[in-house]
Amino acid sequence: MQHANQLWITRLFNDAFAAPANRLLGAIGVAHDTNRPWSDWMVCEILVVIFVLVFFAYMRRRLSVDKPNALQHTLELTYEFLHAQTIEAAGEAGLKYLPFFGTIFFLVLFLNLIGLIPGFDSPTASAMVPLGFAVTTFIFYNALGMKKHKLGYIKQFAGPIPALIVLMLPIEIFSHFARMLSLTARLFANMVAGEQVYLTFIALTKVFIPAIFVGLHLFVSLLQAYIFMLLAMVYVGGALSEEH
Repeated sequence: MQHANQLWITRLFNDAFAAPANRLLGAIGVAHDTNRPWSDWMVCEILVVIFVLVFFAYMRRRLSVDKPNALQHTLELTYEFLHAQTIEAAGEAGLKYLPFFGTIFFLVLFLNLIGLIPGFDSPTASAMVPLGFAVTTFIFYNALGMKKHKLGYIKQFAGPIPALIVLMLPIEIFSHFARMLSLTARLFANMVAGEQVYLTFIALTKVFIPAIFVGLHLFVSLLQAYIFMLLAMVYVGGALSEEH
């Protein structure tokens, strides 16, 4: 019965590509249904990644200094906005990692928005996807902190007063791990709630009123992508800061 509720594209993936999925999931030790290994969030996430890669590869070839089109103007404004936000949240040193922040923003945004297309779901409404972004961000900013400050980065967890190390060390470690939970829960909960509101009113109102809730879903999707990216910038800025 669960298989009958899968998206049409997921059923196609399970019919055609079950063997590669079984090998991959088996290699990393993930328990799964060997007959239908693909889940909706996995397939939709793959489609979004492919779309993002193709879209930006296409736009890179179409960039024009003399005759920029409307889409190029939009992307340039987005870049300027992300550039300014990076300086504000992560400092000048954070500009080196603007591609990371931009990747998070666009991937999360399109993963949120794909749910607006009939026949598809937002992968971010599955906890595994926000968790993946949260873990990646956690590893990324801590690796940057270790690379720049070496053992000095570890010392910040002890606090400014050596006598309080027994108290401060577990608190600091817990607070950093709690960031992963916070990033995951915020994105996951908001997207689940947004999807449910959107689908409920679509079913009730059918034609005219849904436009309002499509706009609301667009706003929530954009806001959640921005918040996730902004928090990643803040964490990177903190890891790179000299004020430890």
